[in-house]
Amino acid sequence: MDRKDTDKKVHKEYSALETVPESERSISFMDMLVTWVGANANNGTWYVGGVVAGAAFGGAALVTLVSNPIAYIIMALIGFIGYKVGTSTMALMRPSFGIKGSFIPSILNITQFIGWTAVNTFIAAISISFILKDIFGLPAYGSSGSDKTMLIGIGVMSILHLISIASGHKSVKIVEKIGVVFILFLGIWETVVVLKQVPFSQIISWRPPADKAMSIGSAFDAMAAFSLGWVPAIADFTRYSKNRGASTIAPVIGANVGLFWFAFVGIIGAIGTAVTTGVYDPNNSDPSTIVSKLGLGVIALLVIILTSTTANAINLMAAGISVTNLNKKIKSQTALFIVTILSAILTIVPIYASSFLDSFEMFLNYIGMVFGPIFGIIITDYYLVRKKQYDAEEFDDPSGRYWYQSGFNLVTIGVWIISVIIYIFISKLPLFTSTIGAIYPIVLISGILYFASSKMFLNNK
Repeated sequence: MDRKDTDKKVHKEYSALETVPESERSISFMDMLVTWVGANANNGTWYVGGVVAGAAFGGAALVTLVSNPIAYIIMALIGFIGYKVGTSTMALMRPSFGIKGSFIPSILNITQFIGWTAVNTFIAAISISFILKDIFGLPAYGSSGSDKTMLIGIGVMSILHLISIASGHKSVKIVEKIGVVFILFLGIWETVVVLKQVPFSQIISWRPPADKAMSIGSAFDAMAAFSLGWVPAIADFTRYSKNRGASTIAPVIGANVGLFWFAFVGIIGAIGTAVTTGVYDPNNSDPSTIVSKLGLGVIALLVIILTSTTANAINLMAAGISVTNLNKKIKSQTALFIVTILSAILTIVPIYASSFLDSFEMFLNYIGMVFGPIFGIIITDYYLVRKKQYDAEEFDDPSGRYWYQSGFNLVTIGVWIISVIIYIFISKLPLFTSTIGAIYPIVLISGILYFASSKMFLNNK
């Protein structure tokens, strides 16, 4: 093979089922570290920090410091599977759910990552609306007639997204390296500005009004769902990792650093604004509104737009790769463009919805409900049931061990459905709403149910 052919092969974007050979694993420890700092140092993290500020500073800090490391340990466990097997996260669902059964988490995954793209795009479009107001006098978000301005912002962001995923994981790696510098700059800037305006002692002592207060359990679930939302994307990247550390330790460190910092920025930004204005409204916890109220100007708004692009590059990659698990004839690059267009369409919905916050909280609840049990099942299947033995060559073999009944593992699907029902029930119980929430318990419960049922019905097939 000559040099030209080699270069062409190295830049290939692998579909969900294709195993990435070790010779083409190009993501280093530092690449992965930067990628996941950039993934979490973004608008969404900032916004969720403002939302959980409803638990007051102490509660929000506790939730951030406890809930997220648990989520990223779960992410590392699945990231390691991707590194060892070499396929995408959704392909790794086939041994437990069955070849066709894996379409269920794939469809769910497509919807959630298109949803995350829409969330970040909407927040960035708010920034664009403020910029257009300053330059052209157009109505900014929240003002009468701002619908058209928001549509312009969504269009601009969609173009930036198409550029960011133009070359698959290669362009994503470049975008993250560039973006993380500006993102960290904005984080420092806003932290300094807030603490200059509002003494830290006032931020610590502030309490939300009773009608806006958030319980610890609800805050736990909001943070858990936010962080676990990244887990279905992890193997899509760790299969390109050069070594074990790059697939496990680097994502955990990067994701926690990015999240701790920007959730903290969101928390003190929302509380600082509440102290200075006398009004706390989690609906206005988005970075653009906070930056505008703090008077940070156009440069800060431009950085917010950039942070959306860095986070959404990963969101779109994960959604696109999931599409290829549904139909291997669809090329990865084609799938990426499809999900980018779909996310742009979905972003329009919150403009006409009654509340962006309500849509956001419903979305987080959806993630916890459907994906919590899936994570419990796949971790239990790989580490405990199959003893770290997956055969990627049989991932698409109708006569192989992962075919089960017409392509579906009905036992696993049954465990998943039962776990979703249990989640709906326990999520309303005071025992969970006042403590750790329902998401982490359901991860554990689904794992136990799957382990027991696999021993009873699957016989380690």
